[in-house]
Amino acid sequence: MKFLHTADIHLDSPLAGLAGYGDAPTDLLRSATREAFSGLVGRAIEDGVAFMIIAGDLYDGEWKDFNTGLFFVKEMARLAKAGIPVFLAFGNHDAQSDVTRRLLLPGNVRVFGKKRPETFRLPELQVALHGQSYGQAAVEDNLVVHYPDPVPGWLNIGVLHTALEGYESHKSYAPCTVGHLVARGYQFWALGHVHEYCLPSRQPPIVFPGNLQGRHVRETGPRGAVLITAEGGEIVGIERVFTDVVRWHMLEVAVDTARNRDEVVFLVGRQLAELVERQADGRPLAVRVKLVGRTLAHGELFLGGRDQLRAEVTSQAAALGSGKVWIEKVVVGTSPALRPADFGARQDAISDLARLLDQAPRDPELKHSLLDDLQVLAGKVPGELLDLVPHLRAIRDGDVSALLEAVKPGLLARLVGEG
Repeated sequence: MKFLHTADIHLDSPLAGLAGYGDAPTDLLRSATREAFSGLVGRAIEDGVAFMIIAGDLYDGEWKDFNTGLFFVKEMARLAKAGIPVFLAFGNHDAQSDVTRRLLLPGNVRVFGKKRPETFRLPELQVALHGQSYGQAAVEDNLVVHYPDPVPGWLNIGVLHTALEGYESHKSYAPCTVGHLVARGYQFWALGHVHEYCLPSRQPPIVFPGNLQGRHVRETGPRGAVLITAEGGEIVGIERVFTDVVRWHMLEVAVDTARNRDEVVFLVGRQLAELVERQADGRPLAVRVKLVGRTLAHGELFLGGRDQLRAEVTSQAAALGSGKVWIEKVVVGTSPALRPADFGARQDAISDLARLLDQAPRDPELKHSLLDDLQVLAGKVPGELLDLVPHLRAIRDGDVSALLEAVKPGLLARLVGEG
């Protein structure tokens, strides 16, 4: 007997921050959660699973578009036609949703109650599913302690949306420990809330399937659900099922060997090609590139601004084929090839400039001259930009010391790189 366990679907999750990217594949990203879920339903029908479990956060908070709910109903109708029941426990995001409160679900969808744990029985399979939905977004009590005893001789499955101790990166809702779960005596725990796939316990299996589709660069790598195989009242197989239609990735590129900007961009292009070959599995990739290492090209990377550098890297992505890679951002995390001590050891104009730049933050005449020009600029920019560029706020407040310290490595690296 097989069943599917999924969670954290976040249907139609809004995509924050994409408005500033004219080249973003917005349609693909906006429809990704739907396509991932529809693909999972297709897999359930194809494999003839006995049932599906959704362990919370089907929806995405205060989401009032009922088209989202209608889409879910249609997908549930596909499962109903195939004779596949669905067991749904609402999570913290569902508790905030108007869709959750008002939408009437098909008869094959059985929703766990909110006031206390509830048990659904499948006598023909000798399976008992125990679970509880959230009645409000912030559930701070340990719900597990009230879950019922297992049904003797049956396969008992616990369904819970929980942070679980040890996963502090997620809000601590329905907190509990692995020990609490094991103590219930169930053969399997189907959890939700943690967006990464993880297996906190193998005996009995306690599983977070992760979310179906990565939604931003903090949700990288393969995403999907788990297909569980049971035999004789015991779990005998756990298989990941990948449903993501676009895959996010953080690509760190070491550019120590690059002597100039062109060589940096070439190194990025080569690693993008390797990434498509190794990680894409035929899916388009959304990639944030981070450049690291000590390189002669450090100063040159700041010429033309971040948009120009991103455009150059995007051209490398485009060469891989239409739609294979979208570059979300290029982050420069490099440092100059020469350290401050290296400049002091030189006997030329570069070393003289290095000494002048060392003294600049403490030179009141130079700082006053810079402020006269830069404060005019800082006074013209929108207020919200001051929060995004800390140096601008410091300039407005009459301080250029940090700016001088920041400029020094790039300027010297640029001059050394040009010989």
